[in-house]
Amino acid sequence: MHSDPAVRAVLEPYADDAPYDGLARDFREYRRWTGDEPLLLIAEAAAASTGQGFVDGIKPAVERFRAAFLATDRVDSLAALAEVDFEDDDLVEALGAQRKRRVLLETARVLADRPADDALAALVGWAATADHYRYEEDPIGAISGVGPSTFQYLRQLAGVDTVRPGPTIERLLEAVDADLESSPIDTATDRRTIASCEWLAFVSGYTPLELDRIAWWTHTDPEDRDAALEAQ
Repeated sequence: MHSDPAVRAVLEPYADDAPYDGLARDFREYRRWTGDEPLLLIAEAAAASTGQGFVDGIKPAVERFRAAFLATDRVDSLAALAEVDFEDDDLVEALGAQRKRRVLLETARVLADRPADDALAALVGWAATADHYRYEEDPIGAISGVGPSTFQYLRQLAGVDTVRPGPTIERLLEAVDADLESSPIDTATDRRTIASCEWLAFVSGYTPLELDRIAWWTHTDPEDRDAALEAQ
């Protein structure tokens, strides 16, 4: 990996203020609140697909899903989750929005069809090889309601070192671009944001997931950030 001292110098003030290594490791090593339970990881990505906040929206929805389906043994596999009716009362109560329910159930169906020994292996195997630049051609990316952000978030939850396009990484990239004499950084689209982050990772020595976490730490309101960390 090539490291450009000029780029590194621009990034270091942001990195110095953020515990990015530990935050990135939490994703890579499944040290977050869902652990390595693949059904909860899928549910978290589905719950995030409508853009809700983590503390007030995503986590409560996943906890309701866990209580209704996993704790009661109604669902114990991807195949069993895929068979849940879209209008199931417990599912509606847990996730609410049609988009979330559709993303959850159809993702489970896709992964259940993969040749893997277990659900986590199916999720990780998909995430490791999924192409975010052609996400619409991917069976999960093609699900209605799965955009680049949800696609990338599910890959992050599966332990892949990648970036999720969104406001915080865009703000970091734009700040870095403003401080550099020249750069190829472009945040006009999600794909360009991802590509810009990958370029920045290559020339800075930070990984895409570390940059993602630096951006989240830097450009999230401290009160919201602390609440999210406490909820983990």
